[in-house]
Amino acid sequence: MPELPLALLRAATATPSPTPTYDPDSITPGFAGFVAIALLAVVVIFLIIDMLRRIRRAGYRAEIREELDAEEEAARQAEEATRASDVDDQDIDPQER
Repeated sequence: MPELPLALLRAATATPSPTPTYDPDSITPGFAGFVAIALLAVVVIFLIIDMLRRIRRAGYRAEIREELDAEEEAARQAEEATRASDVDDQDIDPQER
């Protein structure tokens, strides 16, 4: 049990950190880091442009699909109206006048 206070004492004491042998202000990513970030930026820009193009295309397809559905519905209603008027014409006897 006396080992517990010693362990806590050792854990509480600060351990010295080694002093760096280089100047931390002079470390830079260099040309390779610049090229990597520049390529990453170009790729992200192309991905954004492609995404916008695909979203726009999907919107156009939805508009065209709605127009085609409206045209089909109008044609169906016109055909039903024609059939209804044909049936009405057949029910009229021209000699009754």
